Amino acid sequence: MSWREALAPRPMSRIAVLAPATAMRSALVRIAGAGVVELDRFDGPADDSPSPAARLLQRLQSPAAEPRLVDAPPDLEALAAAGRADLLDGEAQLAEYAGQAVVRGEVAGLVGWTPADQLPVLSQRLAEVGAVAVALPPPRGADPPTATADGAASRTFSPLVSTYTTVPYSDIDPTVLAGLAYVVMFGAMFGDVGHGLLLAGIGVAIRLGLAWPRPVVKLRPHWLFVTAAGMSAAVFGLGYGEFFGPTGVVPVLWVSPMEQPVTLLLGGVALGVVLLAGAYALGTVNRVREGGWATALYAPSGLAGSMLFVALGLAVPAWYADSAPLATVAALLAVAALALAFTGFWASSGRGGAGVLQAVVEVFDMVLRLGSNIVSFARLAAFGLTHAVLGWIVWDATTGLWSAGAAGAVAAVLVFIVGNGLAFALEALVAAVQALRLEYYELFSRVFQTQGRPFRPWHVPVEDAVREGS
Repeated sequence: MSWREALAPRPMSRIAVLAPATAMRSALVRIAGAGVVELDRFDGPADDSPSPAARLLQRLQSPAAEPRLVDAPPDLEALAAAGRADLLDGEAQLAEYAGQAVVRGEVAGLVGWTPADQLPVLSQRLAEVGAVAVALPPPRGADPPTATADGAASRTFSPLVSTYTTVPYSDIDPTVLAGLAYVVMFGAMFGDVGHGLLLAGIGVAIRLGLAWPRPVVKLRPHWLFVTAAGMSAAVFGLGYGEFFGPTGVVPVLWVSPMEQPVTLLLGGVALGVVLLAGAYALGTVNRVREGGWATALYAPSGLAGSMLFVALGLAVPAWYADSAPLATVAALLAVAALALAFTGFWASSGRGGAGVLQAVVEVFDMVLRLGSNIVSFARLAAFGLTHAVLGWIVWDATTGLWSAGAAGAVAAVLVFIVGNGLAFALEALVAAVQALRLEYYELFSRVFQTQGRPFRPWHVPVEDAVREGS
């Protein structure tokens, strides 16, 4: 999969499924088995009474089971007598979709969405029962549902974005970039070679199904996420010279957190500036895709916000170097950005005197938020320093006990193991939460402005030769 495909939702096709009315059930069985079509549901004067399968399912009152289907129309009464709630549930769902079909003479049709790359395979399956899937032009004013790009990295990092929003179909899908940003921020706060390799080992154990406790196995689809976070922590640990604390096993390649906290603080803010620049770039492109250049020009997460961010970025070196020309450029950019943002706020507020006041307040809030968001990335250094301090406390206690005879050596080993275990658990949790907080509040608030609709294909396993031959 190319990088372009990884940064966009899967292309979707609007389709019509046409079949002889007598073969619509067989067509729906193949659609359910394929699991790649989201069929439209229409609200109308249709009969709301439950289907025979739904009535029998209600009467059965069996524990919930995964719905299933069979290829040939089953005897519903026999299914109820056998207690096959799974097959009755599948038939009830099928009957509901069949009731949505538009029938004209001997032909019945349904419409929906499917990933464009799945249309040829779907057409082949439907052709077996005399049905066909036809591509249609997308309806005006309706965006296709969003399906995450089908790649290992996208699947691994998808919970980061899906728990915040559904990516609009027209937007860039930042899933992979968001995952990379997250593991970098996590590593900066959890920088320790030993702890990082331990976390990476846990990720590999999850992949192999060896992790304990058993509920951790549910993370198996995202094992690469855990492993990447651990490797990032190990890389930052090399920079900090930390290996289960300041043990001296690895040299300091960049900065010692406890000895150079100011440098660490500036590094955290600098990393935040880079991440914010990426968020503004993605946000500007998304605003253009969503509403054109007019929308992007006045949006705080578009060109107006990006210009203010660049102006602030130029103001810092202008102040440091005492450069009047650079300061002038920064001031002009800031004035232009504030004017554009004010215009956008005023236009959306309904105008008038109250609109002016509201726009002024929102511009002030925009400037204040930008400053606070930049400073917020100082927590990358703060929690990195906290992790180093905990490691130092454990190591100092270990070395102090080691010289106190045999009993002291045993106590030193216990302190080292238990102390590192507690530091690992506590700091891993804190770093994970703080990285998520920075991702959502500082970055995603600029990348996303609207919300898409998730792609929810209808999928029911089929128990017969149709499934086996698929």
